[in-house]
Amino acid sequence: MMKNPLRRFMQINWRNSRKSLKRNGDDDDDFYDAVGEPSAPDNADPPPPAPSSDTDSTVDGSQCDSYAPAPFYRLPSSAQTSPLSKSPWSSYTEQRDPSSTDNSGDYVGLMTSLVREEGHIYSLAASGDLLYTGSSSKNIRVWKSLKEYSGFKSQSGLVKAIVISGEKIFTGHQDGKIRVWKASTRDPKVHKKIGTLPSFGSVIKNSIIPMNYTDIWRNQIKHLDAISCLSLNEDQTLLYSGSWDKTMKVWRVSDFECLESISAHEDVINSVVAGFNGFVFSGSADGTLKVWRKDQTQEKRPKHYFSHTLLQQEFAVTSLAVNPTGMVLYAGCSDGIVHFWEQEKLIHGGLLRGHKLAVLCLASSENMVFSGSADKNVCVWLRDDGGMHKCLYVLNGHTGPVKCLAVEVEEERRGGGNGRCILYSGSLDKSVKIWRMSTHITPRNNQQLPPPSPQRIDGSRRSRKETANTFLSFLQRRGSQRKK
Repeated sequence: MMKNPLRRFMQINWRNSRKSLKRNGDDDDDFYDAVGEPSAPDNADPPPPAPSSDTDSTVDGSQCDSYAPAPFYRLPSSAQTSPLSKSPWSSYTEQRDPSSTDNSGDYVGLMTSLVREEGHIYSLAASGDLLYTGSSSKNIRVWKSLKEYSGFKSQSGLVKAIVISGEKIFTGHQDGKIRVWKASTRDPKVHKKIGTLPSFGSVIKNSIIPMNYTDIWRNQIKHLDAISCLSLNEDQTLLYSGSWDKTMKVWRVSDFECLESISAHEDVINSVVAGFNGFVFSGSADGTLKVWRKDQTQEKRPKHYFSHTLLQQEFAVTSLAVNPTGMVLYAGCSDGIVHFWEQEKLIHGGLLRGHKLAVLCLASSENMVFSGSADKNVCVWLRDDGGMHKCLYVLNGHTGPVKCLAVEVEEERRGGGNGRCILYSGSLDKSVKIWRMSTHITPRNNQQLPPPSPQRIDGSRRSRKETANTFLSFLQRRGSQRKK
């Protein structure tokens, strides 16, 4: 007799709790630091068991060191006290190969691997000593000095893109919304959401008075499908968003207002990047790369006009990057080729062939260009003063497609032009690898590749025996060189 009333009471109580969680629509986003995170579910996957030997297989399937002894495995102190310790980010400090150095003797290669069991890595953004990572788990993690620092979460769509403008952090999500975050002045570890693009008020306003006084659905200020990319212009006053709904939208950073909605392509937009001299570039699955130009005469509500089509082919344009210092545009395609155009007139400079599968992401810093591919590799290209490109490194170690890249010039090297930087690579193997790159390398002979051949850097984790053997061989070579 008591079972039915009890069940009804439990159902009513559960429904009321669900309503209270969603009473504010999009206010179901959680904010927490690395210590005070929400508790993990009871059915969360336990951490991987410790290997029984030095050569046991780990998360990524590669051979690695034992979990227990440091420095081969180090769990961040912030994660040790976290309720989410059942599924933590694990920081693996890599053993540096002494032979991997540049001409100045500085280490070049893999520094750290961050592995997570929750979701694939879809987006990265670096700012100074902070690294922001977005994944399919809907979490945005913040890392400082290669250790877990804080995090914040949105329960309304996985994180497809991250860009940073000063104190504001913009994240693009699967649900077609852009969320804006800011770190608290009292506690920098706590991040609070300060806005959503578009806001509820702007949606209502646009439904009454559509932009440009045309059809409301053609000028919908909200993306109707997942946001695939975000980009800021040179002075960081405008934010550009591309979506699978085939539109590109322009937002004002100061007040988050949607200034323009452009039906840019006939298929999904994979990448949008703001370039030099007011250019904006958009690449799509329809195989086209289009150039848009901002009207410089209108400062309050700038308009963008279609200029011309740079590329039209059967292969999808999957990624874009701009080198503003050299005025170079790079476009990665699904056939594994990277096209590039130079100078203000956008003259086609040539092709970069280094991948076997689609180029999913691109990044540029000074005179270096980085390309990540579905073939699980990252190619590092050097552009000389004459515009010629040379592949310096081929970085491998990811066991899944490389989905996103971020690059930051080393803090101590800023302004020096020494060609050294930190590269972050995120993959669908649920890991982030952190590399140290340099343009100053000693040419090496690689018998497996035709000259000139790039240096291959293995990012797979090595066992202690392998590391010791590498170090001994390095000492032996060094001793023999001294004898000569």
